[in-house]
Amino acid sequence: MPWTYRHATKEWRAFLDDAKERMSIESDNMAYTAVDAVFQVFRRRLTAQQGLEFASVLPCVLRAIFVENWDVTHPPATFRDRETLVAEVKKVRVNHNLTPDNAIEATAWAVRRCTNGRDFDRMLAKLPAEACAFWHVDVLDPAELERRII
Repeated sequence: MPWTYRHATKEWRAFLDDAKERMSIESDNMAYTAVDAVFQVFRRRLTAQQGLEFASVLPCVLRAIFVENWDVTHPPATFRDRETLVAEVKKVRVNHNLTPDNAIEATAWAVRRCTNGRDFDRMLAKLPAEACAFWHVDVLDPAELERRII
């Protein structure tokens, strides 16, 4: 049985706590809404094949959130500047969305802490350069992005 299935709750809790802390929000619901919105905005810019390759390196709960209700019949949108992407994130479930301005960066930071960095970077290298930029995280100490749960 894959490790991610056996420890799904532990992985999800660690990810959600990282995302909440990085976004400086208190609620699990707010963090979930923000992360889901970030995933939706990103996946709109991918083909179904690219999205499945991206999802394949995520822990199982994040993988499920990433693909949930994805209509793959729409052609991929173009990547935009960060400000436009953040505005798009904030429009997802607008009546329940209190997403902070750093939602994309915070989600990227939390995703990088719960994935295998080499696998994640290898997968991103197959995607358009804008996809790599979407998930780029600046840190002073690379140890900050080490996997939280191994």
